[in-house]
Amino acid sequence: VAGAQGKAAPVKPEQANCATGRTIPASKISIQLWTFNRFISSGAGAPAGMTPGATQAERLEQVLAFLAEAGYRNIEPFSFHGLTAEQFDALAQEYGLKVLSRHMSTNEANWPRNLADAKLLGQRYTGSGGFASPGISSYQNVLATAETLNRLGELSVKNGTGPIFGHNHAGEFTTQYVDVEGDGTLKSAWQILVENTDPRYVTFQLDVGWATIAGEDAVALVEEFGDRIELLHVKDAIVTSPTQWQQTTIGQGDVDWASLFAAAQGDVKLYVIEMDPPSNTWDPFAFAADSFQYVDCLTF
Repeated sequence: VAGAQGKAAPVKPEQANCATGRTIPASKISIQLWTFNRFISSGAGAPAGMTPGATQAERLEQVLAFLAEAGYRNIEPFSFHGLTAEQFDALAQEYGLKVLSRHMSTNEANWPRNLADAKLLGQRYTGSGGFASPGISSYQNVLATAETLNRLGELSVKNGTGPIFGHNHAGEFTTQYVDVEGDGTLKSAWQILVENTDPRYVTFQLDVGWATIAGEDAVALVEEFGDRIELLHVKDAIVTSPTQWQQTTIGQGDVDWASLFAAAQGDVKLYVIEMDPPSNTWDPFAFAADSFQYVDCLTF
C-alpha cells in the first residue's frame, strides 16, 4: 500500500493534561470506519489540506494516519476496502491501530472464513452492524435470531475471537412483542434478544445514538443490562421527536455522557465512536478528532 499522501495535520488532544479525574482511557476508545465511508470510497468530503489519494487503499491509509495522530489506538472496520485481510492488518499495525471489533457478515455459510480473518486481525469481538438472520420481523423470528447468535457466538469463542455482538438501530427498540415464551409481558425485540442469548457467547454493542432516537434512556439500559453490554457505539443526537432528530459531534447532543460512562464502568470494555449516516454537510475528520478528545477527557 502506498504511503499516506497529503494528510491533514489534526490537533492532537493534550491527553496528559486534559483531565484530572476518572476518564475513559484511550486504550478503550475506538472508531467505526463507516464514519469515513464517503471519503474512503470516493474521496468526497476531504477537508482543506488533504488531497484524496487515487485509490481506496491510499484514502484508507490517510484516514488511519489521521486517526493515529489524533490519539486513537483502535479502529472498527466494516470493509477491507479492496485489500486482503492480511494487507489490512499490516496497514493497521503500521499506524499502531488495533482491530478489536469489526462489523462483518453473519452469514452462517461464510462464518468460518470471517472467523479466520478475525483471528488474523486479533479481534476480541465478532459481530455486524445489525443482528443475524432471520431478523426481528416476528416474535418467532426474534427467538430464532437469538438461536443463530448463540451458534455463531459459540464458534467465535472457540476460535479465540471472543463473543459475537448484536448492534441495534432504532427498530430493535421500537419493535415490540408480548413475550409469550417468557413472562408474558410486552418487551422490545432488543430485550427479548438479550434474555434469550447465552452470555458466554453473545454480548451487545449498544448504539447509544439510535437507542436515544428510539426514545430509550441509554443510562437506564446500561444500568439494567450492563453485564450484557460490553461495547458501546458512542453516538450522539439531538432528538425533537421520533421522526425529527440530528446526529452530532459527541457531547453536543441529548446524551448524558458523564452518567452513561459512570454506569458503564466495570462492564463496557470498548467505546466505539461513530457518526452514522455520513452526510454531505459535515467533516468526518473534525468529528473524529473532536469526539475523541471529548470522550477521552470527560470526567465522571
